[in-house]
Amino acid sequence: MSVIISKLKEVLFSVLPITAIVIILNFTLTPIDKPVMLRFLVGAFLIIIGLTIFLLGVDTGITPIGNTMGTGMIKPNKVIIVVIAGLLLGFFISIAEPDLHILAGQVDSVTGGLISKAVILFIVSLGIAIMLTIGLTRIVYNFPLNKLLTILYGIILILAIFTSPEFMAVAFDASGATTGALTVPFILALAIGVSKLKKDSKSSEKDSFGLIAISSTGAIIGVLIMSIITKSDKISGSLETNGAASAEILAPFFRQIPVMAKEVLIALAPILIIFLVFQKVSFKLSKATVRKILFGMLFTFIGLVLFLTGVNAGFMEVGSIIGYELAAMDSPVYVVLVGFILGMVTILAEPAVYVLTHQIEDVTSGYVKRKVVMVTLALGVALAVALSVIRILVPGIKLWHYLLPGYMISIALSYLVPELFVGIAFDSGGVASGPMTATFILAFAQGAAESIEGANVLVDGFGVIAMVAMTPLIALQILGLIFKMKSQKGGLENNG
Repeated sequence: MSVIISKLKEVLFSVLPITAIVIILNFTLTPIDKPVMLRFLVGAFLIIIGLTIFLLGVDTGITPIGNTMGTGMIKPNKVIIVVIAGLLLGFFISIAEPDLHILAGQVDSVTGGLISKAVILFIVSLGIAIMLTIGLTRIVYNFPLNKLLTILYGIILILAIFTSPEFMAVAFDASGATTGALTVPFILALAIGVSKLKKDSKSSEKDSFGLIAISSTGAIIGVLIMSIITKSDKISGSLETNGAASAEILAPFFRQIPVMAKEVLIALAPILIIFLVFQKVSFKLSKATVRKILFGMLFTFIGLVLFLTGVNAGFMEVGSIIGYELAAMDSPVYVVLVGFILGMVTILAEPAVYVLTHQIEDVTSGYVKRKVVMVTLALGVALAVALSVIRILVPGIKLWHYLLPGYMISIALSYLVPELFVGIAFDSGGVASGPMTATFILAFAQGAAESIEGANVLVDGFGVIAMVAMTPLIALQILGLIFKMKSQKGGLENNG
């Protein structure tokens, strides 16, 4: 019971600040139609219940599968096993990620089906699978993380030169969206399972971070290559701001439930099948453990269905309405300020951030405090959303004007800070952009882009997840630099 209460608290802390901001805006700057507001509140309620059940399911189902798989992959000491298992698990865990479903659905609807949801899901999941495998192989062979990230971001930079702006925004957003509440615990569990088997405990501590960062580059590379091969150029998109001006309140939710149930079932089934096959062949876990994992999977399914129903039928709609109304006002200050506040409360809200910050504290035996990481992340993400809104308001500012210097600074810092912090920072980048960013903030940015004359929803409305994923790389590595200086001053042993 105490576990349920702690998860519920975690989720309430996550969803209520955004709900409160919407209610305040409804009574002040942006009055919202009553049916739309009621749908939003029903959606928020479903998100709270859904995320709570989902997180319980992840703890009892997904994470144990990840740990067992990670350990089981390395035991035979054959790299080919790591490669095959990494490809399979990376692909199926990514396809099941709720944030990616939300982003792919948005791309599909904004482009009128020109870039279909299924194509985005497949390409991104394939990219994640290949990079997850490379990341696991890196742990086995002790290849330095900063060097691998330099190579991967070098490849991304070259590909980006040949890619249209529309696809660049979607590619970097996909990278943030793939590392959400389902993927993060699973990849972290895999990394810990694999790195635990190494003899050197210091090396294993460093290796348990960085896998998320490597995996998420696969999403960017996948979408950029797709853009170059298909020569999909000059796609534009628009948003239906009055899409659901109907007076219906509960009907949209009932329509969404069967659609979401089918999607989630298709997404989770392969993970379950892989686990059951491995259990039969090699795991041989006790019946009680298997039963617990199966219940965890059931909770994951129910939670995901409720969460995605709440998001699609009531929550995102209000995000785009508020973005649209604020951007249409005389002064741009309102939309930038609300963006900054939304960024700050969203990061405190992300379930995956809790998973990562707890793990940072555990792995460093309390040396790196959760609260310090949370405050650093909150400021970084608030700044990211505010900068994204400024980019929508000022047509001359392009996404790459932010991303290119941002990633160059991040890579340069990776050679100066302790390796543990490099892994933590790059993992946090993926983790920061979870369900609340993929839903409310993405919708908010798209609403603002639709409202501003001369802005293109596809070029300017996307890219906000990419910004949210980038700022923690710099913020947390600066934190690492401060820790390094402190430890050198205090004569403590250097972590690097």
